[in-house]
Amino acid sequence: MSRRVVLTGIGVRTPGGSGADQFWDLLTAGRTATRRISFFDPAPYRSQVAGECDFDAEAEGFTPREIRRMDRATQFAVVCTREAVADSGLDLDGVEPHRIGVSLGSAVAAATSLENEYLVLSDRGREWEVDPTHLSPYMFDYLTPGAMAADVAWTVGAEGPVALVSNGCTSGLDAVGQAAQLIREGSADVMITGATDTPITPIVVACFDAIKATTPRNDEPARASRPFDGSRNGFVLAEGAAMFVLETHERAVARGAHIYAEVSGYGARSNAYHMTGLKTDGREMAEAIRAALAESRLDPEAIDYINAHGSGTKQNDRHETAAFKRSLGEHAYRTPVSSIKSMVGHSLGAIGSIEIAACALAIKHNVVPPTANLHDADPECDLDYVPVVARERRLDAVLTVGSGFGGFQSAMVLTRAGGTR
Repeated sequence: MSRRVVLTGIGVRTPGGSGADQFWDLLTAGRTATRRISFFDPAPYRSQVAGECDFDAEAEGFTPREIRRMDRATQFAVVCTREAVADSGLDLDGVEPHRIGVSLGSAVAAATSLENEYLVLSDRGREWEVDPTHLSPYMFDYLTPGAMAADVAWTVGAEGPVALVSNGCTSGLDAVGQAAQLIREGSADVMITGATDTPITPIVVACFDAIKATTPRNDEPARASRPFDGSRNGFVLAEGAAMFVLETHERAVARGAHIYAEVSGYGARSNAYHMTGLKTDGREMAEAIRAALAESRLDPEAIDYINAHGSGTKQNDRHETAAFKRSLGEHAYRTPVSSIKSMVGHSLGAIGSIEIAACALAIKHNVVPPTANLHDADPECDLDYVPVVARERRLDAVLTVGSGFGGFQSAMVLTRAGGTR
C-alpha cells in the first residue's frame, strides 16, 4: 500500500507578494501585480508589461559571492525553501539525509544569468568571436539546470533523490507530482519540492513577441491579464517561485504538524500534436484530470474548486474549458473555476507550483480566489469563473491543472487532510 503524502510547509515569492501571507492577501483582494517592465527598456517590444517581483538578494541574506554565483531563479528557490522548511516546523536534523530529496521545476532555468553573460562575452552583441577570458567561473551553474536543484539540496542537506524537472509550463506541477511519487513508493520520507523561473529578460520577451503569445495591452498593465474574458489577447509574462515541504502523513501527524493539504492524485499526458497548438476538444487535459482523480480515488463530483491554467490566450481558455466539461461532466457547470494568472501573471515553469500554493491556502481558508479583470466572459467559456471577487466556500477537494508548450498536460488533486482513504 502506497504511503499518503501531505504538504506541511510553504514558501512563496510572487509579483506583489513576499511570503505566503502577502501572496494570499493579494489573491483574496483580487489585486493585480502586473506593471510595465522595469528591468530593462521594453520600448522595442510588442509586449511591454510583466509581473515583476520586488526582490533584494542582499536583504534576503545572500552574500556578494552567493549573489554572483546563483542565478536569480536559484536565489528565489533557496529563499522559498528556507521559508517552507521554517513554516513546516520540521527539524531536518532529525531526518536521515539520504531520506530527504529535492524535486525542482523550471522552464527556462538560469535564463537571466545566461543572457547577462552573453552580453558581456559578446560586448552586447558586437562580437561574433568571444573572448573566453571574460567568461564567468560560474557558467557551468548557468548552463546546467540541475545545478539549481543541487543548490536547494545543499540548503537542506538533502542526500536522497535530487532532480530538476523541465517540462515547460507544467514543470511546477510535474516536479511536485514526482516528489509525491518518490514518497509514496518509499524512496524518500521528506521532499523539498516546487518550482522557480525568472524569465523577464529581453530574449525571452522577444521570443514570446515573435509568436504573439503575450499581450500587447501596454497602456493598462494592471488590466492586461484577462483570462476567459472576451477581450483577452495574450498572457502576461512573470517571474516567481514556490517551494514546499512534503512528507508522509504518518510523520506529519506524529509530530503534530499543521497539514495544509494532502497530495491525493496526479496525472500527466501529452497531446503529441503541436509545439504550441492545442486541440479544441481538450481530450489530453481531460485524460490527465481523470488520471489524477483515479489516483485520489475521488469521483468528479467531489471537486469543489478548479484552479485553471487560465493563461489568457483564446486557444488555452477554450481548450481547458472543454477539458473540464469532458472530465467532470455536468459537475463542471456547478464548480467554481478561477485563474490567479490574472493577478500574478504567468511565470512559466514556476506557476504550477505557485498555483499549488494558492490551492493549499484556499483549502486552509475555505476561500476561492477570483479571476481578476473578468468583466465580459467569452461565450465559449461558459463555466463559473468567479469574476473579480473572491468567494467563501467549503473546500475539501481542489483540482489544479497546467498546460505547456510541447503538448504537456498535467493535473493534481489536493484534499483536506484527515481520515483514511
